[in-house]
Amino acid sequence: MDLTGAKWRKSTRSGTSGGNCVEVADSISGVVGVRDSKDPSGPALLFSPATWRSFVARLPERR
Repeated sequence: MDLTGAKWRKSTRSGTSGGNCVEVADSISGVVGVRDSKDPSGPALLFSPATWRSFVARLPERR
């Protein structure tokens, strides 16, 4: 799948030190992309929107 037009975003909790961050693109019709922010030209995982919502709903709440 061509992801060149995807709008990637990083969590606001990621900070500025680099670290272990992921970026998410939910601007693609029918899929949600996830990639390593340190390797933006590397591979991306693709999930259906329903699968992504299910995953996010099960994450523990951070305070």
